[in-house]
This record gives sequence, structure tokens and C-alpha cells, in this order.
Amino acid sequence: MAHRPASAAPPSGVSPGGSARKTAPPVVPKNIPCRTYAALDLGTNNCRLLIARPSPEGFVVVDAFSRIVRLGEGLSASGRLSDAAMDRAVSALSICADKLRRRRVSLVRSVATEACRRAANGREFIRRVYHETGIALEIISPEQEARLAVTGCHALLEAGEGPALIFDIGGGSTELVLIESSTGAPRVIDWFSAPWGVVSLSESEPHIDRDREQRLASYARMRQRVIDAFAPFRAVLGERGVKPGRLLGTSGTVTTLASLHLDLPSYDRRAVDGLIVPSDAMRAISTRLSGMSVAERATLPCIGGERADLVVAGCAILEAILDVWPAVRLGVADRGIREGILRSLMARDGHSW
Repeated sequence: MAHRPASAAPPSGVSPGGSARKTAPPVVPKNIPCRTYAALDLGTNNCRLLIARPSPEGFVVVDAFSRIVRLGEGLSASGRLSDAAMDRAVSALSICADKLRRRRVSLVRSVATEACRRAANGREFIRRVYHETGIALEIISPEQEARLAVTGCHALLEAGEGPALIFDIGGGSTELVLIESSTGAPRVIDWFSAPWGVVSLSESEPHIDRDREQRLASYARMRQRVIDAFAPFRAVLGERGVKPGRLLGTSGTVTTLASLHLDLPSYDRRAVDGLIVPSDAMRAISTRLSGMSVAERATLPCIGGERADLVVAGCAILEAILDVWPAVRLGVADRGIREGILRSLMARDGHSW
């Protein structure tokens, strides 16, 4: 549930929609004031905040924040959020709370995903966040997470006929959404959530062997775990007679691999967001990374020390997706849940595009 920062209600249950490319000017009734909106996404690996105001082309970002907090670290083994992970997340959320106050945000929606859904102490953590920062996090369902991601990034989907697949590789889960978009706004046909993200898969199948052959064998096991998890969705596609076509991915994995594909010296959102990449090129990069050690990957631009130990799990998930949906080309989106939230909040206030 969205709330106004000055009078937030204590968080409780579960509830549910980015940026868009220019289409037509928004229809905004004259009596609608220009407010400042915010979207906060606390995932299994990252804490991200986006603050924006409506504009004729969608919205203008006035502030942003992103930090890797690894909230789900150790969750697979213990079933609980660790004290260190919660402390890291609260520290990042405190910075977000300060930005919300300084930017005088009128309406904010703050969501938490897989780590808080799975953890035995997830709701206890949500209460702690509210009491220490004033941020009312809402734990959303996998379906809500998938729909928000689609709302946030579907504008980057290539034009075409027939169903398309949009995916979001997270820290603790991966969402696959089958949509029909040939008639304007996307219509969700089906969706699927697998319990594997870059953090959960890395912890279940560590990729830290010193020997290259052992690393490749570990990577193969990672891929197989995800392929097995995707089996029910593959069966649904077969029952529907769906032929794989357009494909769009939103996640740190696809943006990182796209950066490597472009051989960027440092990450550049403008170069990556909306890029269309040959799927075979992404597979080749994934294979190359899977044979490297953590130390070797850490030396690569756009990966560094923070992503070096997790990126291979993302590669395994991406390759499993390409096995299920063997598209020739892959669209890359550096936008998703936060942008979906912002568009939904603005639409509630009468802004339309």
C-alpha cells in the first residue's frame, strides 16, 4: 500500500505497478498538483530508491539511491535473516528515509520481496525497519513483483506479433512473465516464479573452485537446478503451443553482461537501457565468466568485487531462460519494479500517458 511519509501507518500484510519511452504527452487534469513520488525496492541483494516527478514524457528522476545489502545472505541455510544482513539493510534504508524527507515526497510505496517472504523473521524485520526509519515496507507476492516489473520495463519490448517473455532475475527468485503486447498495453497471459536468484543459487551451489574444470562443472549444476525449476513453466508453454519470440530482461545480470558485450570501461545506463543484444553473444559471455575465478572476474569493468561472486549464478539463470525461450535477440532493461511503482502511483493521481 502506498503511503504518505509524514503519516505512515505501521506495515502489515501483503499488497501489489516505471519509466517509459516517449509516446504521447500525458493527459493531466488542471486540478492535479505536481507532486513528488518515490518507489523503494528492498530485494534479496539490493536496496534501491527512485524519487521522481511527472513530466510530459513519463517522469523526471530527482533523486536515486542504490546499495548492495545482501539481505538474503545465509537465508538458504538458516531460514532467517541474519543480524548483520538486517543491520546493512537498515543502514541503507536510513539513507533512503533521509532522502524522502529532504525531497518532501508526497507519496511513496516501499516494497520487500523474496528474502522477506521466505525468512521466518521477515515480518519482525519489517517492524524493526518501521520503528527505526519510519519506512513502511510491504511484502509483495511473486505475482505482484512480476507485474510491477512488467509495468516498469515493457516499453522497451521490441515491436512484434505474438506473445513475448519478460523476465526479472532477482537475488532470491526469478520471475518469468508471458505477455501479449500487440494491442497496446501489455496483457499478462501467464507468469511463473522460481526460487532461484543470484544469492540463493550462489549459496546452494558455490562457484569457488580453484580448478577451471571444477568451476565449469559447478556452473553446469547451477544451470540444471534452474532448468529443473523452470520445468512446470516449460510444460505450460508446450500446452499453450507458444512459439518463443521477443524477449526482454530486467536485472543486474543482463545489464552487467550487456556492459561486457559493449566493452564499456564503466557502467553507462544510457548505453545499456533499451539495448538489443544477440542471445548467442550473451551465452558466450556467460560461458567465459563461468570458467573464471572470482578474483579474475573482479578485475573486469562493470563487475568488480561486489558482483564477482554472484554474477555467475545470474549467467546460469539467464542461460536456463534462453533454453526455455530460445530467442535470437535479447532486450536489456535497466528499469523494473521501481519504475512500475512510480507509474502506478502517478496513474492513481490522474496522470496518464
